Amino acid sequence: MKLLKGWRMRNRVMLSLLAIGTLQAADLELQPDTLKSWDEYVRNATAQMQQRVQSGKPFLCMDDNHDRAAKVRTGEIVVWPARDSSPKRVPSGLIHDWMGAAFIPDGNIEDVLSVVRDYARYKEVYKPAILDAKLIKQNGGDDQYSMLLRSGSFFSKTALNGEFKSSYIKIDEKRGLSVSCTSRVQEIDNFGQPGERKLPPDQGHGYVWRMCSLSQLEERDGGVYVTEQMIALSRDIPAAVRWMAGPVIRRVAKETLSASIGRTRIAVGAKSTSPAVVATRKEAGFDPSGACARGVAGCLR
Repeated sequence: MKLLKGWRMRNRVMLSLLAIGTLQAADLELQPDTLKSWDEYVRNATAQMQQRVQSGKPFLCMDDNHDRAAKVRTGEIVVWPARDSSPKRVPSGLIHDWMGAAFIPDGNIEDVLSVVRDYARYKEVYKPAILDAKLIKQNGGDDQYSMLLRSGSFFSKTALNGEFKSSYIKIDEKRGLSVSCTSRVQEIDNFGQPGERKLPPDQGHGYVWRMCSLSQLEERDGGVYVTEQMIALSRDIPAAVRWMAGPVIRRVAKETLSASIGRTRIAVGAKSTSPAVVATRKEAGFDPSGACARGVAGCLR
């Protein structure tokens, strides 16, 4: 019986590896139906975030759950799926939707915006995920910028070159919203290798077709609360490998959002002596006693 179970497991692993090889080799194209589903999903998510302002609900999504809010207030970075079933399957694709929240002691909304709108420093603040970023155009609260991102795929050496549009909306003196979404994504295959090649936009392996970040900022309790909803569109996963790849994808999405929020908190609170911020700096490999004086990544202020 044990031999039979072992054979079945080896067979499943072999089928999964074959499916992964198919993922790596395939050159796909983003389909109109997939993009239509994505656009509709982002419109609904953005509308829901904006409706909270007039709905009478707590402004911050984290406050919908008492235990979650309590953890954030004590200094934890909390990440959870924005919907019961994430990723959501759409025609020829998957929509990944996660929420994260953190508290930045002694900070305010302007401190956060001075970090997230300083695109020239992204490659330092958000390394190694972001390789480079550049501001293209800025007009009031609207930004257009580009980013070169390291692909989160385990299956090939790829990078993503994307253009983004962001809008920052001030609700009142203590609250604000931001929406940042891709307007174009181009895959770079064999990144950093002799065979490096830039593929046409919306073609490639399809590990990431689109990205969008929806954020809420609120000043209270002697600091600023930050919540971020990270939404991404990718290709679908073949059924043969879904049982193995699904948990990995969810873990990577959760860790990516947690790391992004954590590095924002480091940058905003680089000079803070709050235990929560100092602990986050230590976890990220920063020396709170001397790193900022040496001008290393994450010490912007």
